[in-house]
Amino acid sequence: MSTATPGLALEARNLVRRYPQGRRRPPVIALDGLSFGIEEGTVFGLLGPNGAGKSTTVKILATLSAADSGEAFVAGFDVRTQAAAVRRSIGFVAQKQVSDPMDTGLENLVLAGQLHGMATRDAKSRAGELLERFGLAAAARRQVKTYSGGMARKLDVAIGLMHRPHVLFLDEPTTGLDPEARTEMWAEIERMAADERTTVLLTTHYLEEADRLADRLAIVANGRVVTEGAPDELKSALRGDAVVLELHDDAAVEAAFVLIGRTEAFRDVVREGRTVRARTDEGGQALPIVLALLDAEQVRVASATVARPSLDDVYLAHTGRSFSSAHLAGSAPARAAESEERAA
Repeated sequence: MSTATPGLALEARNLVRRYPQGRRRPPVIALDGLSFGIEEGTVFGLLGPNGAGKSTTVKILATLSAADSGEAFVAGFDVRTQAAAVRRSIGFVAQKQVSDPMDTGLENLVLAGQLHGMATRDAKSRAGELLERFGLAAAARRQVKTYSGGMARKLDVAIGLMHRPHVLFLDEPTTGLDPEARTEMWAEIERMAADERTTVLLTTHYLEEADRLADRLAIVANGRVVTEGAPDELKSALRGDAVVLELHDDAAVEAAFVLIGRTEAFRDVVREGRTVRARTDEGGQALPIVLALLDAEQVRVASATVARPSLDDVYLAHTGRSFSSAHLAGSAPARAAESEERAA
């Protein structure tokens, strides 16, 4: 019998999950041997576009779904054979609102505590603590239907923390929030992780969210982890600068792609739509040179930028396309499978 690895709060080993599509069509592969491990007391980000397998992974780890094969452990418990113990050890914040809009914030929290076996007095005390921490104390006795989107999302996270879980799942916690509310939520998650000392598994399709919040992250594409590490480590592993050119038309894209590909100063040259991307050791020196070459060939450039490596560059290096294009394209069957999982 397999056991959990000491020091890891969560562990996935070669998880596979398929969704049938009927007799004449092959199954959709949502997870294709996905593996990672999360150290205790850290924030770990699962980064990937819609349909990459993030929500399916969370469902399996939270015992809400079952893998076709592979193993998973949460807080030292096997998700298959010790599901009840796993559920007692976790908090789960889904993408959809979990609070009752007709109850007050305080009532929602107290009820959540009671469902976890807390005495009413203890539940009220813990609720007051969390309402204060998340800046909701003034709205504690208001119905949740009067809350803003950001306030309701903070309440959802507080509900997930009521019973002081060993592990907290945050499944795309800022989806649908405006930029100001998203920034506020990031600050609350940072404070919560520091104060509660809880292991957090964060799924997101926002690059800046993963970069800011995660101690370590795994980039997921097509149901697999394509790279894993601390955000700064992953970015530092990419030598040199990123150069991005936006062209006026398809002919200019083709010409720029060929010309840059022939220039020794550049490597990892790719094109997407009307964008050409490349890496170079000295971006500040190489960019004027390539712009002069393009101008000599009468190739019209709409814009040109040079920057230090980003998580988008990391994603591009490991998958062959930028994160934004992967998010927009994705896999329609895989996205449908993930939607089915979220709705379950």
